[in-house]
Amino acid sequence: MSSPVFYNCPPSGNCYKVRLFAALAGIPLDIRNVDLAAGSHKTPEFTALNPWQQVPVLQDGEIVIWDSQAILVYLAEKHAKTAWWPTDPGARAHVVEWLSVSVNEIQHGPADARLVKKFNYPLRYDDAVTASMRTLAIIDRHLTHHAWLAGNRPTLADCAAYPYLALAPEGGISLDAYPALRQWLARVEALPGYISVDA
Repeated sequence: MSSPVFYNCPPSGNCYKVRLFAALAGIPLDIRNVDLAAGSHKTPEFTALNPWQQVPVLQDGEIVIWDSQAILVYLAEKHAKTAWWPTDPGARAHVVEWLSVSVNEIQHGPADARLVKKFNYPLRYDDAVTASMRTLAIIDRHLTHHAWLAGNRPTLADCAAYPYLALAPEGGISLDAYPALRQWLARVEALPGYISVDA
């Protein structure tokens, strides 16, 4: 059976979260980089895969999925349900909470700040910094009392949140004031199979 094809852009945190999870869970992917600068995401062929013309996209046979959170859930359901995507309804709901945080509070804080500083996106940097301070403080408080974001072991929650928190300094957002968060980053980085964004 061939590996799922993963349409990727290496610097993207949303692409990285899928690559990271696949590496941690031992799920093989056929990674194909999409040249956004050349407009490859706007071709008819790519638009047929994702009408939003964005990466990441996962193609597994006839199944095509184009949202990073949905891709994480799909891969976990298919390959690593009990370990990374708990079956208990309450435990699963707590993971979903963090999937939501990753595309809301984290996206509009550290991720947006990185888009401005690293890629010159026309976003309001001051707003991203203000949002980052609130988000990082809340996450740091949570991690003061929890080793992992949801439950007592790593889950999709950690894979979804890790990239843009780890990459926050690229957006000019210092993590010095958040020791519990930094300790959690180190725990993620110590997991077997961990890969960096550059891998």
